[in-house]
Amino acid sequence: MHWEPEDDWVALTAGTGVSNGGVWLTPGGLVAKRLLPGVERPDHYAYWRRPAEVASSGLVEGTAGVRAPRCVKVDSDPDGVTVWSVAVSPVAIAPEELAAAVGRFGLNSMVPTEWFARRILRDRLANDEQGDGWAPLAGEDRLPVGLRRDCEALWARRYELMDELDALPQQVVHGDAHPVNLLGCEGDEVIAVDWEQFGVGPVGFDLAYLVVSTPAPIDVLLPAFQAGSRSAWPVEAVRRGAVLTAAITVVARAAWSLRQVEPGDYLERLERLAQVVEEAARQAAWKAG
Repeated sequence: MHWEPEDDWVALTAGTGVSNGGVWLTPGGLVAKRLLPGVERPDHYAYWRRPAEVASSGLVEGTAGVRAPRCVKVDSDPDGVTVWSVAVSPVAIAPEELAAAVGRFGLNSMVPTEWFARRILRDRLANDEQGDGWAPLAGEDRLPVGLRRDCEALWARRYELMDELDALPQQVVHGDAHPVNLLGCEGDEVIAVDWEQFGVGPVGFDLAYLVVSTPAPIDVLLPAFQAGSRSAWPVEAVRRGAVLTAAITVVARAAWSLRQVEPGDYLERLERLAQVVEEAARQAAWKAG
């Protein structure tokens, strides 16, 4: 029998990707997230079973800084997997508080399993390379000429930049630390959902997603991150990881948006983060020299 949500469930989100079949709130106060078969490589950023693995393992239900809501059960059937967890009450959290929380989260020590994501940016760039990369930005007249050149420079040096990120200190990462996923609070800890990209990444990775998705500048978020992490990593390394990850992410998304019927605000975000992109491109050129 084909799986279907119950009639009295309230849809929170529709399926947003190949493996995300939708999220519902049930009358009993639980959230049901439907996972559909997709990428099978366990360390790939889009491995379809990862949310279920995270939930059933309980690894991040008690972590410092950022933690997951309590998982009630994980059901498998011939069509996919359903993850049941306790609903989270959304609250407004300042960007600086989120930065401090992801800083604390990076201090958690874990032994990576085979299903930890390990090369999120490399895999995303590999997807871009299957098409025309970031070429659509080169002819986008709405963008300043200097910004377009910086985007081209980052694309040209992308492999060297990946190597540099790999050489930075590595830490545990949520992998998609946007405010929309950092929903609630439990004491001093932030309750996060959508652990699809959970794994290991360069220091500053989660911070970069806050740079991209909040109005707070990196010069405000970085000190908050360092306070949360008790300056466990050199500030220069954290900034480098955050700048490179933020620049690559915002440029890639802007290029992707130009191919869409409804591009959203990705070009505006790219312009807002022009200085971050310039800093990344300038460092890339310096390394090349």
